Amino acid sequence: MVSSLIALMGLSLFLGCGCWLFFLWAVQRGEFHDMERPKHRMLEEDERETPKK
Repeated sequence: MVSSLIALMGLSLFLGCGCWLFFLWAVQRGEFHDMERPKHRMLEEDERETPKK
């Protein structure tokens, strides 16, 4: 019981550190710099694709 608890604690620590490093990597690449532009860009692309009459 204690050994499985220690294994689960180690696994959760490993996963937590992995997620934290992934988040830091994403912030460093600039993934969170502009949160508004992608949704506006999606709307602009729809306007361009409307068929002409």
